Amino acid sequence: MHSRVVESVRKLPHAPGCYVFKDGRGSVLYVGKAGDLRKRVAAYLKEGGDGRLQMPFLEAEAADVEFVATGTEQEALLLENTLIKKFKPKYNIRLKDDKAFLMLRLDRREDWPWFRFVRRRRNDGATYFGPFASARSIRKTLGLLHKVAPLRDCTDSVFENRSRPCLKYQIGRCPAPCTGYIDRMAYSALVDRAVAILQGETAELEKELTAKMVAAAERLEFELAQAIKDNLSALQRITEREQVTSSAGVIDRDVVGLHASDGMVHFAVLAYRDMGLEAQRTQHFRTQLPIAELLSSFVSQLYQGDRYVPRQILLPAPPVDYEALADWLAERRGGAVEVLVPQRGDKRRAVELANKNAELAGSSWMRGGERNESDLDDVKRLLGLGMRPARIHCLDISTMQGRDTVASRVALLDGQPFPAEYRRFKIRGSAGGDDFSSMEQAVRRSLRLCLEREGEELPDLLLIDGGKGQLSAAQAAARDAGLGDELAIVAIAKDKAGKGERVFRPGRALPVALVPGSPAFSVLTRARDEAHRFAVGYHRKVREKIGSELDEIEGLGPRRRRDLLRHFGSLAAIRTASLDELVRVPGLPRGVAEAVFRTLGDGAPDV
Repeated sequence: MHSRVVESVRKLPHAPGCYVFKDGRGSVLYVGKAGDLRKRVAAYLKEGGDGRLQMPFLEAEAADVEFVATGTEQEALLLENTLIKKFKPKYNIRLKDDKAFLMLRLDRREDWPWFRFVRRRRNDGATYFGPFASARSIRKTLGLLHKVAPLRDCTDSVFENRSRPCLKYQIGRCPAPCTGYIDRMAYSALVDRAVAILQGETAELEKELTAKMVAAAERLEFELAQAIKDNLSALQRITEREQVTSSAGVIDRDVVGLHASDGMVHFAVLAYRDMGLEAQRTQHFRTQLPIAELLSSFVSQLYQGDRYVPRQILLPAPPVDYEALADWLAERRGGAVEVLVPQRGDKRRAVELANKNAELAGSSWMRGGERNESDLDDVKRLLGLGMRPARIHCLDISTMQGRDTVASRVALLDGQPFPAEYRRFKIRGSAGGDDFSSMEQAVRRSLRLCLEREGEELPDLLLIDGGKGQLSAAQAAARDAGLGDELAIVAIAKDKAGKGERVFRPGRALPVALVPGSPAFSVLTRARDEAHRFAVGYHRKVREKIGSELDEIEGLGPRRRRDLLRHFGSLAAIRTASLDELVRVPGLPRGVAEAVFRTLGDGAPDV
């Protein structure tokens, strides 16, 4: 051990704080935290049972150790994560997936405020609600909220281009500010009501709804009374707290599993929400850290930022600074958090299941992970990304002279195709005739799925098939989705000669040429070619199916189909027709007109 390290250890205080090991050039090797700096670091310098230091890299590389004292152990934990992000020490672990849980964002400065799904809390003057326990819970909350305080939920681009209300206006889930059906004062009152509900201030509203329900019943307006009762029930479900049931144990639990093999440590986190397993995430690290240090660092990073902290966390072994970590987690949650290392019973079996998942994930990773990681590291270096793009989404447009335009999204996970996240989109409206508008719509809808749908995740890299124009369209869609510049987006296209490949990056005038045969070339062209194959295949199916779209609508026989086409002149005109225009077609019952509107018109559900 370097004499300077030994001498520095003697000067460390018996106080909480962070310690920083450096090599001879001053580069940071490792950052740690401790409740007692001198005792913790001195322990590392003692030989273990096998005669080696507890951290072998210290003896070979460490030339100095510095410290930063803090007031409490919790402050030391926060500082440790800050220093790790700043210096990126090679012997600390860093979670590659830093995606936070979903929140709701509302900006009252907008003309017509609405709730956006976001994953980052920014100091931008907006109001944030959350994070929520799960993507399912946030969607359920918003759905119930729109029954009591209906607000718009369409993006700005859709809002600004509407000429008539959508189907949500007709079912009472939106007041249609896009077409002037509500003034700003009345809309602002709905916003106030929604905010009050999410902040738990519902007593006055409950009294108001109850009085209206009773009054409607006295007037024998039973349908209205039932509708108000439904809204009252929705309001109560929004504000009720999660319950813990004795039959299934804690419904809000994360279980951490761990498996170490050949210098690698593999983690699996099983997230249980609403009485069942909701998600599993895995992480892989090459590390020499002791298990207790590793667990403490992993857990503290897992719940950093805007991550949701569950009621209970089960671990396979005790972490260092156990009590400080538990107190910090309780502070993050704003309530009690159980951090347990179970030894028997159902909780121990849950940990063993997580350990088994970590072992299986490690085996899969070892079979191909190192090669894929090397390829993705090359992509990271070439594009100047902040992290290895483990999840890549690639979008492509397929059309024939601007007709029947479709889009595809394919996904690569750790460099390999991941069909579970493949998606297809029919481009709606006039955007289908313009390649840039088509790409903007496809990206917007893809990102909306990532933000709102259960099991969908935002990519680390969004790859667009096209040049500068398509890249600009994708950036506009990302801004519209509230992601700003936090999403890495690039576009790939062949050069003018059609022989080489080049990548366009935001803010760069010139593209980057891909070297044929390089790892980055292989990864990016593989994603683009797969997206092209998927888009062309879908476009072919759409063209073959066009003649049968009207055939599939219940109640629309040959005669009504003929009358409908004769009245509007084309299938495209039917798609753009309003419900009122469809109802006015001679001989077409309202129920059939509504079915046509839902299937082909603007009432058709977005994908």
